[in-house]
Amino acid sequence: MRTNIPALAATLVGLLFVAPAASECNATTNPTIELRAGTVIGAVDHDVEYFRGIPYAQPPTGALRLKPPVPLKSFGPDPVDATGVGPACAQLTAVDPTPLWVEALALPGVAETLSFGSALGGLGEDCLTISVLRPRGTAADAKLPVLFWIHGGGFSSGSAQMYNGSVLVPQSVAQGKPMILVAVNYRLGAFGFLGGKQVFAEGVANLGLLDQRMGLEWVADNIAAFGGDPDAVTISGESAGAVSVFDQLALFDGDNTYKGRPLFRGAIMNSGSITPTEPVDSVKPQWIFDTVVEAAGCASAADSDKVECLRGVDYETLVNASNSVPGSLGYYSLALSYAPRQDGVALTASPEVLAQTGKYAQVPIIIGNQENEGTVFALFQANITTEAALVSYLNTIFFQHATPEEVAGLVATYPENPDSPGGVGPSNSTYAEFKRLAAILGDWEFILMSRLLLDTFPATVPAWSYQASYESGTPILGTYHTTDVPQLFVKTDDVSAAIQALYISFVDSLDPNNYAAGTTPSGYLTAWPTWQDGKQLLELGTESTRLIDGDARAASFEYIRAHIGSLHL
Repeated sequence: MRTNIPALAATLVGLLFVAPAASECNATTNPTIELRAGTVIGAVDHDVEYFRGIPYAQPPTGALRLKPPVPLKSFGPDPVDATGVGPACAQLTAVDPTPLWVEALALPGVAETLSFGSALGGLGEDCLTISVLRPRGTAADAKLPVLFWIHGGGFSSGSAQMYNGSVLVPQSVAQGKPMILVAVNYRLGAFGFLGGKQVFAEGVANLGLLDQRMGLEWVADNIAAFGGDPDAVTISGESAGAVSVFDQLALFDGDNTYKGRPLFRGAIMNSGSITPTEPVDSVKPQWIFDTVVEAAGCASAADSDKVECLRGVDYETLVNASNSVPGSLGYYSLALSYAPRQDGVALTASPEVLAQTGKYAQVPIIIGNQENEGTVFALFQANITTEAALVSYLNTIFFQHATPEEVAGLVATYPENPDSPGGVGPSNSTYAEFKRLAAILGDWEFILMSRLLLDTFPATVPAWSYQASYESGTPILGTYHTTDVPQLFVKTDDVSAAIQALYISFVDSLDPNNYAAGTTPSGYLTAWPTWQDGKQLLELGTESTRLIDGDARAASFEYIRAHIGSLHL
């Protein structure tokens, strides 16, 4: 049975356009904030005050391109007009060029669905901005808790502008737990996550993570002026944003202090946590670097001059070069071209090693996944019709440092037609190995990695975990990757109200069980024990919640844990 790609077009839009970006000013007086750097003018949309696109670092252009961010001390003589949407960072805007995309792209609507960059608007290199969204009329001395959101997009796409506070912020007010939502832009693709020995030699790896950290420092310095509490920040994100959340926990071996105070007190990770990776100067990132350098016309430069050559090319040339490598919605799937990697300074080891050795800020967390994380990323490998082909694919594209026998051993822990939580019903198979590949990708990148992280948490630091199944009826995909984002930011049904209540409670008190009584539908909220208390997950279903055991696919989990040193990206 072939995948009905056109029928999935609307579904895949959820990967990319999850929240309206624009806000209309409907007040006669725009809210104004005085910061050390200057004046910021915002807008009001119903019950939310928006301050979007506030610069927090100097433009990373010219001599500052491909270098760590530099703080911005002054906006200049004019106030910052934060009434619009603000810029989005340069990103991958085209689909994966792999030839196996050709058949899929020939079907109606697919190319338009997946070539999404133009819809973001305002793409550019001068994009290191932050947005603050607060309840209307927030007093300067309100000391509201802060949710600091890091967007997803495979470290190569997405923006803070895709998320607004029109649902979540008013919900926090309605529950008597008002909060401020902050969203940060960070450099993407080759601009923010380029690897290679030349990048390592210059000490300019993981720039996107350093951007995020500077955004947190900006919050520490400035959020009080918006009525926020710099000592009550929860960092949160989805997909690559969730991976970034753990990286922020583990940055500099877990030192999350700034001016002697912690930058955050809690963390929420939706669909992402630890991703085992090879170093920044290893074979895979070197291939990406060499490809980008070739596409940018810098291949003839001496090795020591190649990064400097990239700094000198025009913006469009570097954008096109950044787009010359495979994307995550295609044959290479979650074998990401751009990703955080250990550089010996910001990230001193692979994330799972940092977790296992306790080198991360151990703050209370919520961490969870969608039931069918891998289905979206297994749509375009229709040539994988045998177990041998599946082993070869994983060994060649993903686990290049593992032996074929090690990869075959991993595959052997999965049945040929796995059902949930790693696949969907038997009638929804699209090619012979689709469901098994979907299960492996979903487990390795998301579900079982979060379990590995949870098992490192000490008993004294509470951690809660969930699994979502509220979209289980979606053909082919099930409860697929990103279905949680509209639940949090857009929807207002019973399921979303329950999820929002749990998150708002956690941001307010570091305990998701302190939600306001009577503000959520009956049947949806169950007392949620910590992971340490029985290793149970809160299943977020279509009509209710319940507790389930968190030990699904134990054989696969134990195999990955025993061989994780070889199963690196």
